[in-house]
Amino acid sequence: MNKHFVGDTAVLLGRSLRHIARSPDTIITTAIMPIAFMLLFVYVFGGAIETGSDSYVNYLLPGILIITIASGISYTAFRLFLDLKGGIFERFQSMPIARSAVLWAHVLTSLVANLISIVVVVGVALIMGFRTGAGVSGWLAVAGILILFTLALTWIAVIPGLTAKTLDGASAFSYPLIFLPFVSSAFVPTGSMPGPVRAFAEHQPVTSIVNAIRDLFAQQPVGADIWIALAWCAGILVLAYLFANVTYRRTIS
Repeated sequence: MNKHFVGDTAVLLGRSLRHIARSPDTIITTAIMPIAFMLLFVYVFGGAIETGSDSYVNYLLPGILIITIASGISYTAFRLFLDLKGGIFERFQSMPIARSAVLWAHVLTSLVANLISIVVVVGVALIMGFRTGAGVSGWLAVAGILILFTLALTWIAVIPGLTAKTLDGASAFSYPLIFLPFVSSAFVPTGSMPGPVRAFAEHQPVTSIVNAIRDLFAQQPVGADIWIALAWCAGILVLAYLFANVTYRRTIS
């Protein structure tokens, strides 16, 4: 690893964060859709959905946080695509900086932006009545899962950001990821679903992640869900990281 990697990454991260600070609509747009879903499901559909929970917003919030991340990482691909087509990558290559710093700056920018969006969504949920007895350790565990999940999806986003032919193509990959929570335990218990749909819902990553976060918020024993969630996040992260770096090397070679 280049000995200047950390410093180079910090400089490029500052550049990306300044762009976001000048255009806060990125974070606003990222947060608006999950908040709209939360308002719709709590105030329109919530009364008709039986979850066994005293508060539907408590049941719903973990899934909304997943949707927030899934919608936010599309901007990583968007920013990468613009830098690639704008010739920024060629400019960086001519400078004595660590090549991997360029990707890591985009990834860390995604992490910061998504964490801000999550804080905004949680703030709205609190106004809507979300309550939790989770202590510091519970919140730290939730944050750890969400950070790992954000990194995993962000490295996935790097791949279309480097390979897409059009701007729309760079961000369109996130649509299936946004849809995935709807076929999970995020909005309704999986037991109410028909057989094949239930089987898929119970064995896809979002369900274990949502269940683990929900149990942490409710101060319930998390059981195997947290380990399954961490295994999914870590596995996706490793594979996405490897494929993204191979794609990056091919792109800039």
